[in-house]
Amino acid sequence: MKLQNFHVEVAEWSREDQRAALLDLRGIVFIQEQGVPEQRERDGLDGDCWHVLARDEAGQPIGCGRLTPAHKIGRMAVLQEWRGQGVGLALLRELIARARTQGWPEVALDAQVSALGFYEREGFIAYGAEFEDAGLAHRAMRLSLPTTVDKEAPLRDIGALPVGSRSETAAARLQLLGETRHRLSIYMPLLGNDSYASAEELAELRRVAISGRGAQIRILLHDPEAALRNDHRLIALAQRLPSAIQIRMPVEEADLTYVSAYLLNDAAGYLFLPEADRPQGRAALHDRASQAPLQQHFDEVWERAERASILQTLNI
Repeated sequence: MKLQNFHVEVAEWSREDQRAALLDLRGIVFIQEQGVPEQRERDGLDGDCWHVLARDEAGQPIGCGRLTPAHKIGRMAVLQEWRGQGVGLALLRELIARARTQGWPEVALDAQVSALGFYEREGFIAYGAEFEDAGLAHRAMRLSLPTTVDKEAPLRDIGALPVGSRSETAAARLQLLGETRHRLSIYMPLLGNDSYASAEELAELRRVAISGRGAQIRILLHDPEAALRNDHRLIALAQRLPSAIQIRMPVEEADLTYVSAYLLNDAAGYLFLPEADRPQGRAALHDRASQAPLQQHFDEVWERAERASILQTLNI
């Protein structure tokens, strides 16, 4: 059974197509539906913000949100026909997760009064008096992001791994490979020689591939030709173990605009990089709740992707 029929991705404000998608969504929800003046909605902060975008199965934008340098969540918008289906919650949790990876002590937002319950269920606390913004009643809210565990209400130990530098990302990747039993899912827009290329990583990948019991390593690459051209060592390993290591290439435009990278293993561990070419992200050894949406996204893209025919000369 599918968990959800949409996925959330990082949106680059500098990219014209993603910027247009964000502005179109916000125009429909805030300007057309709620009557917010356009000059108020477009406040000039977007270029410095971190944006997320939700798309449906056809790749159409259905929701968005942003995180400002001032540690505020905002511009949360979901198309009317998609409300009540978990889109807003997925966007909110992605923004909160980003704030945590930045080490922020708290995040804040200005919630429309009608949405207070939604944010309260995620732990936000309202404070101060009600105020009007663009003709709509609001309350200020904040969510603490403690770095220490509350002894009276201990958090579940998910085995969080530091992912803030290239060395930390490499270490997290190797540890997750080592925790894998028989199955891996890897999504990499581009396969650079600094990922899945060290002797230690290749040894773990080979161990998984020959582990038996339906061993399977599935890899999604936007540009397998580049990996082949660069003689990436993972390609050579896939050539030697073609029954266990499968490589596919997304072909739909919506999939090819995806800029994140991730690794998912069969022990509920994951590594997620919101921007594949930057080492900052999040990872855990066993966090099925956070892994599940990524696994769903992978499975959906895998089904509509094509076998990497450029690699067929290597009998992959």
